[in-house]
Amino acid sequence: MARISTATIREKKIKNEKITMLTAYDYSLASMVDEAGIDMILVGDSLGMVVLGYENTLSVTMDDMVHHTKAVVRGAKNAMVVADMPFLSYHISVTEAVRNAGRLIQEGGAQAVKLEGGEERLPVVKAILEAEIPIVGHIGLTPQSVNQFGGFKVQGKDIETARKLIRDAKLLEEAGVFAIVLEGVPSALAEKITASLSIPTIGIGAGKYCDGQVLVINDTLGMFKGHIPKFVKKFTNLEPLIVDALKAYKNEVEAGTFPGPEHGFTIKDDVLEKLY
Repeated sequence: MARISTATIREKKIKNEKITMLTAYDYSLASMVDEAGIDMILVGDSLGMVVLGYENTLSVTMDDMVHHTKAVVRGAKNAMVVADMPFLSYHISVTEAVRNAGRLIQEGGAQAVKLEGGEERLPVVKAILEAEIPIVGHIGLTPQSVNQFGGFKVQGKDIETARKLIRDAKLLEEAGVFAIVLEGVPSALAEKITASLSIPTIGIGAGKYCDGQVLVINDTLGMFKGHIPKFVKKFTNLEPLIVDALKAYKNEVEAGTFPGPEHGFTIKDDVLEKLY
């Protein structure tokens, strides 16, 4: 099976086929996501919170993103791997933005990058696209702007911000991004934006009318004990199962019942005798 490409994702929109996307941050989970047939794997800067234990995404570095992207790419054989551009990696200069996007492709092995922002990011978006690097846009609730927003708040609920989101989506499409993540946007507004674009929208907290959906895998699998947003559905709850298994391991080691004979290796008695 050939790896999913930007053309595959665009074609799904044309055929009205839903697009599936999940985050992953390491080889093991990436290989499972890939085996499940998920279309796109996002190496999200959300790793700052669910993997590295930061309060938000702002502390994630380019080196962090390259490191985790390489691990995910090794585990994903069919899914398209999209890597997040972290905070300040595309804010300082266009030249630095292109160089950093290039690192995620050249060093990390990703097939595309994702960056946050609309009209204000167009110079950077155009320069990265001119370097032949595919881009997924990201508008609405953009986590790297959490301090500017004053928290994780739904965007586009008034006429001014709703119009800006529509305008940003159109401008990103015209610039050449192949898909746009809509995060924390009212469902009816996301439906209007989706209908107005020829490129796919991928929603997270943006309702069912987007062309696809993305979630943080740790939330989806019930492996994260922090705040769980309203838009998340836990498709299983692994955290108590994992903790119970770890407690069982602890108890058996302390009781001397693990390892048992079946977990060990043998040596001939005559070999042992020659050691003394």
